[in-house]
Amino acid sequence: MKVFQSIFPYNQQVIAEYPVIDNAAINVAINKAEKGYAHWAGISFAQRAVVLHNAAAVLRNEKERFATIITNEMGKVLYEAMAEVEKCATVCEYYANNAESFLKDEMIEAGYKTSFVSFHPIGAVLAVMPWNFPFWQVFRFAAPTLMAGNVGLLKHARNVTGCSLAIQEIFEKAEAPEGVFQSLVIDAEGVEKLIAADIVQAVTLTGSEAAGATVAAQAGKQIKRSLLELGGSDALLVLADANIEKAATVAIQSRMQNAGQSCIASKRFIVVKEAVDDFIHQLQIQIKKLKQGDPFQEGITTGPMARPNLAKDLENQMHRSMAKGASLYYGGSVDGANFQPSLLINVHVGMTTFEEETFGPLASVISAENETKAIELANNSTFGLGGSIWTSDIEKGIALARRINSGAVFINSLVKSDPRLPFGGIKKSGYGRELGRQGILEFVNQKTIAVDL
Repeated sequence: MKVFQSIFPYNQQVIAEYPVIDNAAINVAINKAEKGYAHWAGISFAQRAVVLHNAAAVLRNEKERFATIITNEMGKVLYEAMAEVEKCATVCEYYANNAESFLKDEMIEAGYKTSFVSFHPIGAVLAVMPWNFPFWQVFRFAAPTLMAGNVGLLKHARNVTGCSLAIQEIFEKAEAPEGVFQSLVIDAEGVEKLIAADIVQAVTLTGSEAAGATVAAQAGKQIKRSLLELGGSDALLVLADANIEKAATVAIQSRMQNAGQSCIASKRFIVVKEAVDDFIHQLQIQIKKLKQGDPFQEGITTGPMARPNLAKDLENQMHRSMAKGASLYYGGSVDGANFQPSLLINVHVGMTTFEEETFGPLASVISAENETKAIELANNSTFGLGGSIWTSDIEKGIALARRINSGAVFINSLVKSDPRLPFGGIKKSGYGRELGRQGILEFVNQKTIAVDL
């Protein structure tokens, strides 16, 4: 029997093993989704909102238990895991409170007696989710999907299967009807089988380019919708008039939180040459404040990466860049999955850490001749998820933000996802939008109704 293992990344201790379900069990889940959708799609927004508010309450009431599961399975420091669980409760409440207004009829003047767009659920949405934010990634899909009247099916990353089953437990405790949300312990073949099922009308994936391409192709073959949130190599632009200390403080926070394992973490620090020396000095001050170790211990700021092979991959990226002239300014030691927060300087176009996504606690500093060159460097990427600009001139910052090719730009602020703001990327960072009103519109039927005399 095939099993998925949960392993504590800090010391590689096996926590649990979970058997992968067979085709018969997948068929049972499909049948439950069909029956669940038949009921769920027909009830009111107010009735669905009760379940989402209940889910928020369960998350908050058992926050420490759920956070412990997260930390055990993927190594996030405990206080970050607690914040993640709280954020999930917030997104449940946000869509419970706003879904009905987001999906109210949209009147359109088109020469008829009346004409409007009406919004309706479409069926089951399959989510293929990653391990780095094992609760948040799921709830930011589930909250709008369920409030729209769809049902959800979850295929989670194999190393966070405990998180996956805990999330199903949350919806059960929230009194969601059977079949409304199911966590399935399945492999790639199971994903393909689900995508082919009639009840499944859309798939959303957060993960690697390779996984996204595969799942999107399978959805396309079945003529079904897909949404992809893939990698990022976000640029943090620092202009000469920026508050350098604040920019460096947020840069280190952005790059090193979650042990650097975030799609929207700033990975390329692009600094105009007048500010480079001061910025690097401030980065060193901030990075020395970090303390790496057991993610359950108080005072630890940086836990391990999720798996030793991921740390090894990042180490290889670092050394390939150094072989082309980058300088290791701070850090660089690796022990299993524990990758010391590290800083590379003198990084240029063509180096691995400039061209590729670095998914771990490694930052790269790139010097730009001027603001125009800084924008060129920011856009010189196959990715386009997010970015930030640091300047005291807000109008200039907004003007420059319009020139950056990405799904989001934050000025003088940490790049982050927020239930109220649409989130997603362009280029190889994927397509479609989650969160905000745009997120709930991704997986509904936008039906035109026109009436004449």
